[in-house]
Amino acid sequence: MKSETPPEKYTGTLKEDMSENKDELVEISREEQCRRETETLFNRLQLGDKRQQTLTPADFLQIGPALKQQSDTPEKDLAHTFLQRLMILDYRARYIPVKQDSAEVCQFRHELDVVNDETEESILDALFSSDEESNPTKKTNVHPMDVQMAVFHCSDTFLRQNMITKLSQCQYALPLLVPDPVSKDIECPLWAFRQIRKSWKMTDKSKGSIMKSMPVCKAETPMVSFLRLGSASLSKSQLLNNLINERHSTFFHRNCPGSTKTRYLMDGVAEIAWYCPAGKPNDSFTDFIAFCNLHGDALSLDKQRDILIEKASINVVLVPSLKRGDRSMTVISSLLDSSKPLICLIADNDSNPVQMKPGHYKIGLKDKSQSDASEELKGIIRNILSGSFKSFQLETLAQVSGIRVDEENEICQKGKAAALKITTLLKGMDVSKIKEKKLPCQGELWHEWSRITQQQYHLKGEIEKEKCKNQEKLQEIRQRQRAASCSDFMQLFINNLSSLPSNEKACFLKWTQILLDDLSTDDLARILHSYDEKWSEFLALKKDKSDQLKNKQTELEKISTQLQAATFGLEHIFREMGQIYEAHESLARGRNTGRMKWCDYPALAAELMISGHPMELMDGDAGHVPLTWISSLLDEVIMKLGDKRVFVLSILGVQSSGKSTMLNAMFGLQFAVSAGRCTKGAFMQLVKVSEEMKNDLKFDYVLVVDTEGLRALELAGNTTLHHDNELATFVVGVGNMTLINIFGENPAVMQDVLQIVVQAIMRMKNVKLSPSCVFVHQNVTDIAASEKNMDGKRRLQEKLDQMAQLAAKEEGCDAKSFSDIIEFDVQEDVKYFAQLWEGSPPMAPPNPGYSESVQELKNTILSKASQSDGMTLSQFKHNIGDLWKALLNENFVFSFKNTLEVAVYRKLEVQYGNWTWTLRKELLTIENQLHNRIENGNHDTVELSYLYNKMSKTYEDVRKAMATYFDDKDQKEMLVQWRGRFESKIKDIREELVKALKRKLDEVLQQKNACEKLDKKKPEFENKLLQKSKQLALQLKDKATNERELQEQFNRVWDGWVTELTADTEPIKDIKLQEDQLSILLELGIESSLIHERQDCGKYKNIANLGDYSEYDTRTKHQDPCEERQRSEDERVSTNTTTGQSDTVFGNIWKKVKNPFAKQQQFCFQEEEQIRSLIDKVSDEAKSTIQGKPLATRGYSSTYLEEMANNVSEQVKEFQSQQSYALKKKFTVDLLLYVFDATSKNILESHNQFKANNDLRYYVNSKREQFYVIFSRFCKGHSSAVVFAEMICDKLKDSTVQAVYDQTAIDLAGEMKCSFSPFNGNRMNLEKHVLKSLAEKEDVQGYMNYIRHPREHVKTFIKEEVKKYIFTEHKDSTKSLLKKNGQDIQGLLSRALHKAAEKVAQGEANINMWLEEFSSELKDQLKVDTICCQTFSDINELDFLEVVVKKRLESIIEEITALPLDDLEKSRLRPDEILFDQLCNCCWVQCPFCSAICTNTLGGHSPDKHSVTFHRPSGIIGWHTRGTVELVINFCTTLVASDRSFYPKHDSDKKIPYKLYHTAGPKYKSWKITADESKLIYWKWFVCKFQKELEDHYKKKFKGRGQIPSAWRKHTKEEAIASLDEM
Repeated sequence: MKSETPPEKYTGTLKEDMSENKDELVEISREEQCRRETETLFNRLQLGDKRQQTLTPADFLQIGPALKQQSDTPEKDLAHTFLQRLMILDYRARYIPVKQDSAEVCQFRHELDVVNDETEESILDALFSSDEESNPTKKTNVHPMDVQMAVFHCSDTFLRQNMITKLSQCQYALPLLVPDPVSKDIECPLWAFRQIRKSWKMTDKSKGSIMKSMPVCKAETPMVSFLRLGSASLSKSQLLNNLINERHSTFFHRNCPGSTKTRYLMDGVAEIAWYCPAGKPNDSFTDFIAFCNLHGDALSLDKQRDILIEKASINVVLVPSLKRGDRSMTVISSLLDSSKPLICLIADNDSNPVQMKPGHYKIGLKDKSQSDASEELKGIIRNILSGSFKSFQLETLAQVSGIRVDEENEICQKGKAAALKITTLLKGMDVSKIKEKKLPCQGELWHEWSRITQQQYHLKGEIEKEKCKNQEKLQEIRQRQRAASCSDFMQLFINNLSSLPSNEKACFLKWTQILLDDLSTDDLARILHSYDEKWSEFLALKKDKSDQLKNKQTELEKISTQLQAATFGLEHIFREMGQIYEAHESLARGRNTGRMKWCDYPALAAELMISGHPMELMDGDAGHVPLTWISSLLDEVIMKLGDKRVFVLSILGVQSSGKSTMLNAMFGLQFAVSAGRCTKGAFMQLVKVSEEMKNDLKFDYVLVVDTEGLRALELAGNTTLHHDNELATFVVGVGNMTLINIFGENPAVMQDVLQIVVQAIMRMKNVKLSPSCVFVHQNVTDIAASEKNMDGKRRLQEKLDQMAQLAAKEEGCDAKSFSDIIEFDVQEDVKYFAQLWEGSPPMAPPNPGYSESVQELKNTILSKASQSDGMTLSQFKHNIGDLWKALLNENFVFSFKNTLEVAVYRKLEVQYGNWTWTLRKELLTIENQLHNRIENGNHDTVELSYLYNKMSKTYEDVRKAMATYFDDKDQKEMLVQWRGRFESKIKDIREELVKALKRKLDEVLQQKNACEKLDKKKPEFENKLLQKSKQLALQLKDKATNERELQEQFNRVWDGWVTELTADTEPIKDIKLQEDQLSILLELGIESSLIHERQDCGKYKNIANLGDYSEYDTRTKHQDPCEERQRSEDERVSTNTTTGQSDTVFGNIWKKVKNPFAKQQQFCFQEEEQIRSLIDKVSDEAKSTIQGKPLATRGYSSTYLEEMANNVSEQVKEFQSQQSYALKKKFTVDLLLYVFDATSKNILESHNQFKANNDLRYYVNSKREQFYVIFSRFCKGHSSAVVFAEMICDKLKDSTVQAVYDQTAIDLAGEMKCSFSPFNGNRMNLEKHVLKSLAEKEDVQGYMNYIRHPREHVKTFIKEEVKKYIFTEHKDSTKSLLKKNGQDIQGLLSRALHKAAEKVAQGEANINMWLEEFSSELKDQLKVDTICCQTFSDINELDFLEVVVKKRLESIIEEITALPLDDLEKSRLRPDEILFDQLCNCCWVQCPFCSAICTNTLGGHSPDKHSVTFHRPSGIIGWHTRGTVELVINFCTTLVASDRSFYPKHDSDKKIPYKLYHTAGPKYKSWKITADESKLIYWKWFVCKFQKELEDHYKKKFKGRGQIPSAWRKHTKEEAIASLDEM
C-alpha cells in the first residue's frame, strides 16, 4: 500500500502568512491562527463577504454563462464553479483544475531559464532543494474539500439542503458532524439530509428481492464508523471507498486529483455515506449500511470521536502501530472493554485477521494491497452484521448533547411546528383515503366536472337541452365543491401559507412535503412491489400469448389506481387550492361578493412560483387543465413581476425515460413529484435569466414545462392514446421549443413516440403556431462512434419522414417529409446522450458524459433561444387557454382559436380604422377645395397624378405610423403575419379613395359643362336685372313711403322682367313619376284594379323581409310537390346566402314529384330563400341601373322606368321557369312597386338637381330676393359701395353656409369616430352597439331587417345615432363647433379682403381688379359667383368698401351660427354618410348556417377565413326540422361539435357531417366556425323574448326538438345587453 507523510493539524500556512515575522506567529494563539487562515481561505475563494450564510439557491438557480468543461478555472471562481457543476450532477465538481496566476507562470518560466543557464553543480543543488527553498513565494492550491466546505459554511439552510442532496446523488460522502472553522463548535446539518432518499434491494429467501426506499433520516441501519488514532501512513478514506464502491471515490482521499497537503476546513469533519445493495450475488453487503469517516486524528477530536463510537454498530480504528504506552491505547482499551464490535487496523502489522474475542478483530495492513485489505475487512463486517447489532438512525443525533443541530434554529422550528399541526390531522388515517377525506374538491367532484366539460364538446340528441342540463350539473358540482372546501386540513394549510414570513413559509412547505412522504412511504413501497410483480407476470404472459393477459392487465390497472390514491404531496394541496378557487370564482362570477379569502389563493401560489416552486399546469389524474386557476395564477405573477418575456421549454417522451432528471441536471431544478412515483400531468417552473445573460437573450425567464410520460403501448387503450395525443399537442403547442426525449435505440419504441409527436407538430403548423423541437436520444451505447451516430440520425430522419407522411394523411395535409412541417436539421437538432449512470445503480454516480451532454444541449437551446423573442407571460396564459379549448374538441385544427391573436388583430383593426380615417379626412378636405375651384371656373380637369400628389404627405405619414406600429417589440412577432396585407390594403384604400374622388369631381365637371350655356348667360341677365333694379329705384326714390309699398312696386315689374329676359327659352317641366309608373305597369298587361289593390294594401313595401311567401303561391291542394320528400332523422339546415347571390343555401332538398292527393303546404324553406334572394337581386340591380343613368346632367326620361320594369318582369319569368311552382301575378306587381318605391327618391332628387342647373326661368326666379334687396338699398339712397358690398355678401352667403356645414360635417364625423363609443372601435364594436340598440328598443321588425339586410340596418343605425348625438346628447358642443367653423370662415374672408386691398393699393385701383383679387384668394374655400361691375364703376373708395363688406359678413356669420342644426342635412356629405363610408367598408359576408356577419374590418381579408366571435341559434332565420314546423334552436358552434350532418345543396344526396363542414364547398370552406362555448346570452334572450313574433313570421314553432331550454328563459334583458361586452 502507498504511504505518505500525514498532514499535521494546522501545520500548513498560507502564502500571505509566510512573509510575516516568525516570532509574531509563535505568540498568536492557535484559535487566532485558525481564524486568520480561514479568513484568508475564504477571501481567496471570493467568499469573504458570504461568511454569514448569505448564499441562497436563487444565486445558482438561474440561467448563467455556459460552463466550460475542460478549461482551467481561476481560483476566485472555484466556489461558484463547484456549486454550478454540482447542481447539474457533475461529480467532477470536486476535481476542478485551477488556472495558475500569470505571476506564478512567469516565475516558473524564469526558474526554467535560470536552470538552463546554471552549471552542473547548480543543477544538482536544484535537484536536491525543497520546493520551499527553490520557490519560497509559491502559493499552495486550495484543497478541493476546502472549496466544498467553504461553500457549505457560506450557504443558507436551503442551499445547504440542495447541495447535500446533489452530493448524495453524486454518490459522495456527506458532512455529518461539522466543526465551526473558528469556534470549533460542532453542528449536525440534519435539515440538509431531509430530502435524501435511498433505494435498495434486499434479498429474502422466501420472497426473493424486496425493493425498499426511504428517507435516510428515518432509516434504521447498521453504522460502521472509521477513526484514525495518531498519524498513519495509510489512507483511511481510500480503504473505505474500496469497501463501498471501488470505482468511485465516495470519500475524498489524499490520492484524489487536486489534493494538497494543507487543508483547513476538513479536520474534525465526520462524513457519512451509505452502501445500497442491488439484490445481486456480487453485492459487497446484503444490508443497507451507513459508513462514517472522521477526518483528522481522532485523539485530538474527542467530541466527534465519542459521538461516533457511541452511535456506531461497528467501530473500525486505524492505528499506525500498537504500543502499550501510546496515547491511542487508552481509546483502544475502552473499545476492547466494550461489547460493541471493534475492528482494529494496524498499519505496521502484517498479520491476517484475528478475532481477539467475540466481535473484536485485528487486521494487519502491512505489505497488503488495498484490494486484499478491503476484502478481509468486508468479510469481518459481514460476519458481525449477520448477528445482532445496534442500529443507527440519523435523527437520533438531534438528541446528542454538546452539538448544535441546524433544525433547532427558530425559523426551521416554526416551519416544522406549522407542518406538524396539519400532518397531525392525518395521523391514523388510511393513506389511500386521505385525499378523499381532506382534499375532496379534487377527487370525484373534479373528475366528474372534467368529464362533463369534455362531454359538452361531443353532444348528441337534443343538443342545447343537453348542454343546459350539463351546465346545471357543472354548477351543482361547483356548489358541492364550495361546500366541501372548508376542511380543517386546507384551512390550516392556507392560514400558514398566508401568515408565515417567506423563510418560515419555505421551511413549512419543505417540512410538509417531508412529513407527507413519511406518511405514505410504507404503503407506496408495498404497492410498487406488487406492481413490479404483476408487471413481470404480464410480460411473461405476453411472451406466451396467454388468454389471461387481459385479466393481468386489469390487475395492473387496479394497482395503478391504488398507487394514484396513495400518492400524496404538495402538488395535491396546490391542486385543491385551485379547485376551491375555481368553485368559488365560478359561483361568484357576475356577483358583487366583495374580497373573500379564496380570492388570495392565486397570489399565494404566484409567490411560490416566483420563488422557484413548480406549479401544476395540467392535472394528470383528471387529465384536465384548470384554466380559471391557471389564468388567475399567471395574472398574479404578471402583477408581481410585470408582463415579463419568457422562453417556454417543454419536454415530451415515454414514461421513465429521464425527462425530469434531464431538466433537473440542465437547470439545477428539483421538480416536485410525490415519493415513489413519476411526474403526473404537467408542471411549470420559472428559471430566471441572469443579468449578464440578458444581453444575449431577449427574455427574462425560461419557463420549463415538465410532463408525464407517454404511456407504454402494451397498456395503451383508445383512452390512453387519446390522452397522449392531447398531451403531446398541448406540450408542443404551449412551448417555444420542445425537447423530444427518446430512450434507447429501438426503432419500434421510437416509432410509438414519433407518431404522436409529428402529428402534434403538424397540428401546430395548421393553426399558425411555429414551435421548434430538438430530439434527445438518451441511453445510447458507444456514443463516441460518429459513424454509428450518423447511422442513427439517418434512421431517425427516415422515421420522421415516414411519420410525417402518416400524420399528413391523418390531418389532411400535404407533406412528404418532416422538414415540410417544421424547420429541422438532423445534424444540429438531434443530440445523443450516454447513459445516466456510470455503472450499475444504486451505487453508481451520474455519468460525467451525461452532464456534459446536458450542458451541450443547454447551450444549443440557449443558442436557438437567442434568436427568439420568446413570449410574454400574458401570451403564455392565452396560449394555454386556446390550446386546451381546442383540444377538448374532436377536430383540433378547426377548433383552435388564438384568443391573444384575436385581441391583437382587433387592436390592429382599430388602428387600421384610424389610418383610413386620416386618409379619408384629407380626401374630404381636398374634395371641398377642388369642388370650389371647379365651381369658380379655376379647374377644368382633374388628373389622378394631381390627386395622388395632393395626398402624398398624408399617405407617407400614415405609412410611417404603420411602420412604427408593426415594429412594436411586444407584438412584432404576431403582427408580422398581417403586415404585408395591411400595407397593401392601405395602398388599395388610397387608390380607391382617390379614384372615387376623381369620379365625383368628373361628375361635377360634367355638370359644370352641362350648365355652360346657362352660366354664360348669367352675367348678362344679372347685369340687366341690376340695371333695371337701379333704374326703378331712381324712379321711385323719395316716392315710396314704406317697405311694403316698395315690395309691391318691385313685385309688379319682376314677373315682366323675367318674361322679357326668358322669352326665348323653354322651362323644364316637373315630372309625374307616379303616373309614369302606373302607365308602365298597364303596358306590361297588369290590370288597373290589381295595381290599385296592391298599392292600397301596402304589403309590397315589406316584401323583402317577409317570413312567409305562401300568399304568392299559385299551387292548389292537388299540386303540392312536398309530400313525397325524403324522410330523415337529420336536421334540415338551410340558411340565408350573401346579398346579391341567387344560389340557394344548404338544406335537405326533398324530391319534388307531383302528387294529386297531397295536401296544400307552405313553401319549403329553401324555396322561400330563393324568392328572397330574387327580390334582393332585382332590387339591387334596379338601384344600380338608376344610379348609372345621367339624370343630373340630361334629366329624367320615362324610358328609364320602362327599362327597369322590363328587366324585373324578365327576371321573374326566368326565375319561375327554373322552379316547379308558379308565383301569382300579384308577386310581380308587388315586386315592381317595391322597386319603383326604392328608386323614386333618387330619381326625384336627380331631376330637381338637373332643373336647378339648366332651367333659366328657375334660375332667374331664384334671384328675386337678392335683386329686391339691391333695389331697396338704391331706393333708400345707399351708395354704390354699400349696395355692391351687399351683393358680394349675398353671393358669398350660400357658399359660406355650405363651407361651414361641409367642414362641420367632417369635424363631427371625426369627433364621433374618435370619441363616440359605437364608432371609435372596429367592426365588431359597431356590431355590439347595433345589437344593444335593438334590445333597448325591443323592435322585432328592426331585428328582422338587421338579420336579413344588415348593411342597410347599420346604415340606418349610424344615421339615427348621429342624429341623436347632434340634436340631443351633444347639441351644445355641435353648436360650438358650428360657431368655430363660422369664425374660421370669417377669418378667411377678412384675410382675403385685406390681401385684395394690399394688392390693389400697389397698382391702379379699380373695382374690377379688387374683385378679381378678392375672388382669387377664396377660390379653394368658397364658391364665388360672377358679379358684373359695370353698374358700380363709380366706386373708388375701396377702403370703405372693405369696411362695409367686413361688417356685413359679421352679420352673415352670426346668422349662420344661429341657423338650426337641421340645416346640417345640406352639407355635401352628411356626418352619417361619411361615417358609413368609413365604418362599413368592411366584410359583410354572412355565416352559411345562421347569417351572423363576418366581423373582419377588412373587406377583402383573404387568406383569412370569415369568422364571427358569436354565432346565433339557426331558428332565428327560419331553420326547421324536416317534415315538421319545429324551428331549430342550436347554435352553429354547437352543431359543428356534434355528430349531426347536413346537405350542402338543395339537390345534394350526400350528407356532410357538421364536423367536416369545411369540406361542403367553397362558401363553407371560407368560414372558420370554432366549436366552443362562445355563445352570447343575448341570442338566448332574443329567442325567448320574441318567440311568438318569430313563430308568426316564419309560420313555425319552437317545439319538439326545437323546444327552448328552460334555462334560457331565466336571462333578463339587462343580462343580455351586458353579455355583449364579451364581444
